[in-house]
Amino acid sequence: MNTRSLLDQLLKSGTDLLQGNSNQASAPQGNRSGASPLGSLLAGAGGGAAISLLLGSKKARKMGGKAITYGGLAALGVVAWKAWQNYQQNQTGAAPQAQPIQTVDRLPAPQAEQHSQAILRALIAAAKADGHIDQRERELIDNEIARLSNDQSLLQWFDRELQKPLDPAEVASAAASSPELAAEMYLASLLMVDQQSFMERAYLDELARQLQLPDALRKELETQALQAG
Repeated sequence: MNTRSLLDQLLKSGTDLLQGNSNQASAPQGNRSGASPLGSLLAGAGGGAAISLLLGSKKARKMGGKAITYGGLAALGVVAWKAWQNYQQNQTGAAPQAQPIQTVDRLPAPQAEQHSQAILRALIAAAKADGHIDQRERELIDNEIARLSNDQSLLQWFDRELQKPLDPAEVASAAASSPELAAEMYLASLLMVDQQSFMERAYLDELARQLQLPDALRKELETQALQAG
């Protein structure tokens, strides 16, 4: 499966969403459409449609880490790498890193694909954290994903992930042997959740616990995501 390409397209598609938010905010009050996310999709939201649906009713909110969506998967890796670097430098008495930090932008293709699949799984799960994706929305998302990729195995995998019960422990299991991947998965989840929502914040807290992220690294990731915006 070419998960890496699909994830890169989805992250970059946030650009359309952000530009739409900006236009909506600057339009005269009388000209604002107030369209729903599904209405925006049917009106031709383009590449941002799938991620708009994943965001659901929170489409108009400010997404964390705008620059991450502009730069796609590589930018997500860069932000995670910077957070890791700052975290290590701030740890008093921490042992020197024996190996370079291996974020998704610094990995050979096979390993980058494994990271990408885990990151996409985390993104889908975070989008379900408020329980808003119903059967009709799943069908619309499937159609949008099919427009971005003709890889049938990938499309089937994506649909299965959408239909899974939400399980932070299962999501986090992919990062069991890679703390860098854990950081990337948490960073991708930050893009999708509204931290003002109790349900979504609770999910994010549990995901961080299951990923075994140190509090200081988690805070650094959140700081870097905001600074990237």
